[in-house]
Amino acid sequence: MDDMTASAAERERMVVDQLIGRNIRDERVLDAMRTVPRHAFVTVGYRHLAYSDGPLPIGEGQTISQPYIVALMTQLLSLEGHEKVLEIGTGSGYQAAILAYLVAEVHTIERHAQLADNAGALLTDLGYKNVQIHLGDGSQGWVAAAPYDAVIVTAAAPEVPPLLLEQLAEGGRLVIPVGGRFNQLLQLWRRTEDAFTHDELTPVAFVPLMGKYGWDKKRWGIF
Repeated sequence: MDDMTASAAERERMVVDQLIGRNIRDERVLDAMRTVPRHAFVTVGYRHLAYSDGPLPIGEGQTISQPYIVALMTQLLSLEGHEKVLEIGTGSGYQAAILAYLVAEVHTIERHAQLADNAGALLTDLGYKNVQIHLGDGSQGWVAAAPYDAVIVTAAAPEVPPLLLEQLAEGGRLVIPVGGRFNQLLQLWRRTEDAFTHDELTPVAFVPLMGKYGWDKKRWGIF
């Protein structure tokens, strides 16, 4: 069995064992998870764990999220294919690749220049042409391309950044972990014509969202 075949088999086991068994039912999301080569987004020293059931370090104190969490957050966005999506926290580029498989246009923001450069080069090499990477403070969103049909935040905020809600299109969805170092809940926000509503879903553990509407290093160390 060659490397490509082995990776496809590992992805299929990941989907069956980690996702379908945990109520990931969106067939388009499952197809994306089967297709995107997660191992390509993992640093060489951890590639043997690329399809394991957990997060992995990617440098700069950041992580690539557990496959189940990637699938869950993506499923919560209820994507149909035509959408423009904003991702906060590019990291390795894996979540952006999953989104790129599913929607028309992806904007993703990263505060670490090296991670942004690495992700951009990898996404280009893999043929993803509908992803734009921006360097900046993700807690402020990316107003130049707003409004967005969906927003996904892959770092924990002390509360939902107001600019992310403002940049959400009517009928759009925002998925975000909210809380401190030891107490985070995944939240799903929806924008209607004249209001925002939200549900609190499940405990999670993410690195902090840093920035104007996120944590700073001192405050994060307290929680």
